[in-house]
Amino acid sequence: MATYAELFDLKSSAFVLRNKVIVAVTVKAQTILDLATPTDNQVAWAANAISDPVRFADKIMLYVLAANKSATTSQISGASDSTVQTNVDAAVDKMIAGGVVS
Repeated sequence: MATYAELFDLKSSAFVLRNKVIVAVTVKAQTILDLATPTDNQVAWAANAISDPVRFADKIMLYVLAANKSATTSQISGASDSTVQTNVDAAVDKMIAGGVVS
């Protein structure tokens, strides 16, 4: 299990993981925009994320780290693309449901 200090360190030093989160944010935005009938909140979130995926990824990265706090730092930093995407999708869906679109 990763300690809080280790999770904090991953936030600023796990560049491969951060890059995966940036791509996963962009993929989630594309997926939302391709929905047949996205909600206004979904469109707003996706448009904002597409315009600044790094800023959105930095926010989502904290959720991903917290959601995986029971894993080791090696497991977290070595997460597969599909695992990262699943975590990002969950975070985004919760943020949009809560009205967080920017």
